[in-house]
Amino acid sequence: MKERRTREAWIEAAANALAQHGISGVKVERLARELGVTKGSFYWHFVDRQSLLDAVLAAWSERGTAAIIEEVEASGGDADAKLRRLWRAAGDAGDQAFELALRDWGRRDEAVRAAILDVDTRRMGYLRRLIRQLAVPPHQVEARCLLMYSLLIGDWFVHVRHGRKSRARVLQDALDVILG
Repeated sequence: MKERRTREAWIEAAANALAQHGISGVKVERLARELGVTKGSFYWHFVDRQSLLDAVLAAWSERGTAAIIEEVEASGGDADAKLRRLWRAAGDAGDQAFELALRDWGRRDEAVRAAILDVDTRRMGYLRRLIRQLAVPPHQVEARCLLMYSLLIGDWFVHVRHGRKSRARVLQDALDVILG
């Protein structure tokens, strides 16, 4: 008898398939093969493919938003220190291929688009709260939040050389400009 995998293993496998193949690559039979189990293991944890996809979205929201905010807050410090930790944590936690595949999926699926909107809104809300605590003119708060968030997400789309500066140095300089 083949081993039954955990719910988390299925979610992780589905997230990896999404990152590698897009939403069309998230197939129960393929995931079962990759996990070395039967489809029965899948049905132990999920009603259908959609419930697995819903779990992938929920895990992304938790790991990519709530867990990072919790980690940043737990370390304490002022708003500047938190924003810099958030910058590092988001970069470390960011799975570029997964995030891009998820956002691509959201272009075609209204429920996914709504989940992305919810996550983006929560992330921007946290940025707003922290940036308001800096010595930033109130009329610049929203612009700085959008710049920081856009850079975190959009950096994945831009591939360019920066002369003698490393990409990491340019990103750090950009963060310094945003935080003032």
